[in-house]
Amino acid sequence: MSYWINIVLQFFIFGFAGWCMEVILKYRQYHRFINRGFLTGPILPIYGFGVVLITVVVGNLVSVESGVVTTFALSMLICGVVEYLTSLVLEKIFHARWWDYSQKPMNLNGRVWIGNLALFGLAGVAIIHIVNPVLFPALDRIPLNTRKIVAGVLLAILAADFVISWFVLKLVKTGVDSSQADNTEDISREVRQLLTNRSYFYSRFADAYPEVVYRTERVQARIASVKAEAERMQKEAEKRFEEQKGRFAERLEPASLIRADLIGKQEALIDMLYDESSADDAVKQLKAEIDRQKGRLEHHGFIKRPHGRR
Repeated sequence: MSYWINIVLQFFIFGFAGWCMEVILKYRQYHRFINRGFLTGPILPIYGFGVVLITVVVGNLVSVESGVVTTFALSMLICGVVEYLTSLVLEKIFHARWWDYSQKPMNLNGRVWIGNLALFGLAGVAIIHIVNPVLFPALDRIPLNTRKIVAGVLLAILAADFVISWFVLKLVKTGVDSSQADNTEDISREVRQLLTNRSYFYSRFADAYPEVVYRTERVQARIASVKAEAERMQKEAEKRFEEQKGRFAERLEPASLIRADLIGKQEALIDMLYDESSADDAVKQLKAEIDRQKGRLEHHGFIKRPHGRR
């Protein structure tokens, strides 16, 4: 019993720590206080849940004295799965993507990326090998009944906060689904207007995720349509290029090569038809004039005599 009470308290401790970290990061980015998270209270359950999973799963597989590499790898895997599934489930339910790492290197569908995974791994090592060996003995020094009361009160507050936040998210979903806009920017504007005209619980959520991306069926259909049209245009362009490539090659072929080829064929034809023993004087004179003019062209470099021909 004492161990699981400590696990509950650990969930709230690290959920609060994660909230503090997010608030600081967003303050540096936007230069104002932003109450992050789906819940109104100062807690981000995804952080607390991730730490609890690391403690329960990794802590029972790896000893404190060894296994740093194993702890790092398992922490990356566990937290990566939690973040990915959380993003996926929330998007499926509420038609909105609350974070997007598509512009980050080595990301998976924009839901997780290698930078965060590495931080998760380092955090797991710190939790298992540094924090928990200090935290759990410190919690054990608090009377068990006191820990039960604190854990019970915190769980009750969390449940109430979750119910309120669920209604806020349902309103967001209703606003997204009823919007007639066909792009996420206009939808975001409509949802923000819908939330800011209501109570603090709703207006707070409007500021919590300034970078949220809403994805209704209309937006998804439009994205798919644009993608399909782009692929069709690319295939059509490739087909036309192949059809015109031969013509372009002929147009771009140097005139000197065409002229030389034509003269060469004319010379071959003359050689086939001309018989000096039977030719009369007029034919011999014409042949001599052709040879003379061709010699002038060769002299000025307009044509080149093929090798072996004299």
